[in-house]
Order: sequence, then structure tokens, then C-alpha cells
Amino acid sequence: MDLDLKGLEERVSQLIELSRRLRAENGTLRQQLVVAHNENKQLAERMESARQRVEALLERVPPAPERDED
Repeated sequence: MDLDLKGLEERVSQLIELSRRLRAENGTLRQQLVVAHNENKQLAERMESARQRVEALLERVPPAPERDED
């Protein structure tokens, strides 16, 4: 019975350590996710700004002259 209890104690200790490592990894992943979301938001804002600038430039381009197809 002592062997069973020792084995159980070892397994519980392993589970506790695994839980600690997973909790730490989860925290790291959450931080990385926040960073990725922020980067994504900044890139989306930059793309929107670029789109607006391109549209403004396109509005300034004169239309092409019409061609006769004779």
C-alpha cells in the first residue's frame, strides 16, 4: 500500500508541475495574442489610410480622352 501511495503522490506531483507549466504557457500565449491583435489592428489602419490616399490620387487623375473607333 505504501508503494501505491508513493506512486500516487508522484503522479499528483507530476500533474501539479504540468499544470504550472501549462498555466505559464497559457499566459505567454495570451500575451502573444494581444500583441498579434494590436499588430493586426495597426496594419488594418495603415491599409485603410493607404486606400484613402490612393482614392484621393485617383480622383485627381484626369479621365482618358475618348477615342473614335472609325
